[in-house]
This record gives sequence, structure tokens and C-alpha cells, in this order.
Amino acid sequence: MDFTLSPKAERTRLAVRAFVERELFPAEADLASWGDGENVRLDTLAKLRNKAKKAKLWSLQLPASHGGGGLDMVGMAACYEEMGRALFGPVCFNSAAPDDGNMMVLAKVATAAQQKKWLAPIANGDVRSAFAMTEPDPGSGSDPGMMLTTATKRRNTWRISGRKWFITGAGEAKHFILIARTSKDARKGLSAFLFHADQPGWRIKRRIPIMGPEEHGGHCEIEFDGLEIDDSDRLMEVGDGLKVTQIRLGPARLTHCMRWLGMARRALEIALPYVQNRASFGHKLIDHEGVQWMLGEAAMQIEIGRLLTMRAAWKLDQGDFARKEVSMAKVAVADVLHKSIDTAIQLMGARGYSKDTPLEWMYRYARQARLVDGASEVHKMVLARFLANEGTEFWGWR
Repeated sequence: MDFTLSPKAERTRLAVRAFVERELFPAEADLASWGDGENVRLDTLAKLRNKAKKAKLWSLQLPASHGGGGLDMVGMAACYEEMGRALFGPVCFNSAAPDDGNMMVLAKVATAAQQKKWLAPIANGDVRSAFAMTEPDPGSGSDPGMMLTTATKRRNTWRISGRKWFITGAGEAKHFILIARTSKDARKGLSAFLFHADQPGWRIKRRIPIMGPEEHGGHCEIEFDGLEIDDSDRLMEVGDGLKVTQIRLGPARLTHCMRWLGMARRALEIALPYVQNRASFGHKLIDHEGVQWMLGEAAMQIEIGRLLTMRAAWKLDQGDFARKEVSMAKVAVADVLHKSIDTAIQLMGARGYSKDTPLEWMYRYARQARLVDGASEVHKMVLARFLANEGTEFWGWR
């Protein structure tokens, strides 16, 4: 495996890095840039997004035919990592969750008519989107087979009934991908649908408060009571809902890892100048062996996370589903994100714990990483199944 970036990807990475340092670091340092949910104000975001478009750094994950940058997964890994260094980074490039995952799956499996209607407005930045799958107990979470929301066909429409919750971005989203049960079949019982926020028959019951900073639109609980979706807005075939989730979630989980690695790096970038200049007991902090161990361990774990992420990205580029590799990256990078930020706070003491640096924001944000898109324990179960099935070939080189 050769992770050398193509000349195009390397040029794009450097351009993203320069944009982050020129435009986004100053914006996040300006209190006037911040809005509700401890996120960038929407008017500020619009200005930053226009600048990203003019710099040709927009929707890098999409093919050029859909107005994107046409990067492969390896190139995305490098560029998303650079975006992730800024708190506002990915959303300014139209590469934040859940939009990036929704755009990628629509580009792969939607019909041409569906792409024009549902994908193009997200790709252009005209609307935001959401992916509605997770349900309140006893409905589906990590196990889609527990899906309770139903879609019942009546002539040429589907009538939706049920509840979803923790739907990221639902408060701002206009375009939704919905997974609902269409039969009791264990493998082909789910189907995927597309609907617009303005359609009647559904409502946001509440915006669920969380411990950390929010995405735009929050994390919402949704009720469906008579939403009608035309059959032309069904995504793939009836019974392909599980397939849609698998196509979407693998790359989407990995793009989380890409962005988190950038944030992990940023935490050490914040702490490093402090320990290089701060003196304690007659020596700079950087000269204390204990501090060196902490920095060295965090830096090593970030590099391990990068290699796991790049291996998974490379396999996806080869046409592999890379389920094992994505799960390993997801577990490892979620852990290293927390470890890197925690290390930086510990090294900076009270200043790291205060709001004088972004570290406390990052620390609260990082706690979700071991939960979103499959809890770490679920991914470890996936890895255990691979080990049981493959035996020693789990570590094969093919």
C-alpha cells in the first residue's frame, strides 16, 4: 500500500491548510463569529463558505460532475484532516456530517432525477440534510433490524408512521434520507426514502440538549404521523434500506476519523508552544521527561490512527467495503481524539481547562466520538466476528 498523495491531492491539502490558517483560525478566535449551540453563526458561515467556493475547495468528496473536487478516499483523508484542525472547518468546505455522507450515498445510488432534485441543492450549499435512522428504545440503534418506523404503500405513495431521535442537523435540514420498515423480512425488510422538510405529516418533537457543542440544527426527536412520500422518492429498490445504510455508513464513519485526527493534532499544536515556553522548577516543561512521555505517547497514537484511517481509505478506493478496517479506525481514532485533548489540557493546567483556549470545547465535543455511528463496543464485536471467521488470516497481507 502506497499512501503517497497524488499531485492533485497534495495541492488541495496545502490549499485547505492555508485556508484554515488564513480564514478559519481568525474566525474562531473572534467571539462575534459564534452563534447558537456553540457553533459558527449562520451569516458568518455563509461568508466563509463563499470564500471556500471561490478557492475551489468546495465539496471535495464529490465527483466533478456534481460540482465537487473529485478526490478519492485517500486524498479526502489528507484534506479532511487539515479541515478538522479548525473548529468550524468541515462545515465551511461542505464536508461536514451528516451532509458529506448523504451526498456521497446519493451520488452513488440515486437516479439521475433524484440527484437533480435531492443531491444538487446539498452539493451547492443551498440546503442542509439529515439521515433519519436511529429510534427511541426499543427501536433501532446500532441494530437496524429493530426498526419500528413503518412505511406502508398506498397506490403510488408511502405513508410513514413512527419516531426517530438524535437525528443530527434535523432542525436546519431541508432534505432527509429516511430508513423505515416495509416488511418483516430479516434482510430485506427496510427501505430508504427521501422527503423535504416542508412536506406535512411529521414534526420535530424536541431538540435534545447535549453535553457538548452542537451541529447546526442540533440533535432532534422526530415524530411521523401521516407523512406521505411519492414512490419516485424511494431510494434504490424496496427492501434495499439496509444496503443503503451500509453503503453510506462505512465511508461516513471513516470521514469522522479523518476530521477527528485533525482535531487531535490541533490539541497538541495548542499545547506544544506552551510547554516549550513555560518554565517549572528551573526547566522548561518540554525538558521534563514526564512531559516528553505524554507528548510522545499522544503523537504516536495520532500516527497510529492516521495509518489505520489511510489503510481503510485505500481499501475503499480499491472497491472493498473495508468493514474490518473502518471499524478498527473508528475505535482507535475515537480514543486518540480524547487522549490528545486530555493530554493537552493536563499539560496546560488551568489555562487548558479554561475558555482561554478551544481545548475545553474540544474535550466536550470529543466525548461523542465513541458513540456516534456505532459505539466502540459494537465495532469491537464486528472485529471479533471477523477474527472468529478468518482466524490467523485476520492479519493477512492480501
